[in-house]
Amino acid sequence: MTVTTRVQPAPTGAPVIAQQSTRRIVLLFRHGKSDWNAAFDHDRDRPLAPRGERAARRMGRFLAAVGPQPEIALASPARRAFDTLEIAAEAGRWHSALRAEERIYAEGPDPLLAALREQPDAAAAVLLAGHEPSISEVLTVLTGGIAVRFPTAAMARIDLPAGLWSELAGGTGELRWLVTPKLLERAAREPPAG
Repeated sequence: MTVTTRVQPAPTGAPVIAQQSTRRIVLLFRHGKSDWNAAFDHDRDRPLAPRGERAARRMGRFLAAVGPQPEIALASPARRAFDTLEIAAEAGRWHSALRAEERIYAEGPDPLLAALREQPDAAAAVLLAGHEPSISEVLTVLTGGIAVRFPTAAMARIDLPAGLWSELAGGTGELRWLVTPKLLERAAREPPAG
């Protein structure tokens, strides 16, 4: 979202200055339920379970409906995380640049925050698809202390003040929503109130 602000003329008659700023949006997306019974040699190779695939499709359609679609979507290179992102993007018909980012596989919030700080300022919304506990820790840092339970395939939106990605700071974000696939499934089954 681009906002144009105008500074009123100073009493000395200085001209009006137009300045553009872009609110930043971080979307956090935990990978879908993985298949612990599948054959895999390394943790990175663990695939999604069918339930995880269904949840990824549901979350992709949800984000397409409520917006915004991220211009850039970064995922852990672990199969379950990148597959979650690809399935969601396809189901939601996102027009996002999808990339694997090694730092998102790392533990802790710092590598993920570093990845966010390197994004181009032309991107207003960036999505990170990764793992617990790092995803919820990023939410806690950005919102200044909000601690949440982040189930598989859950997605959260955090709005940040306008500024450069490189200047991203903790405690400046506002949690707008956190949605789980189960919540969407329940909402689809229940008739509207009234």
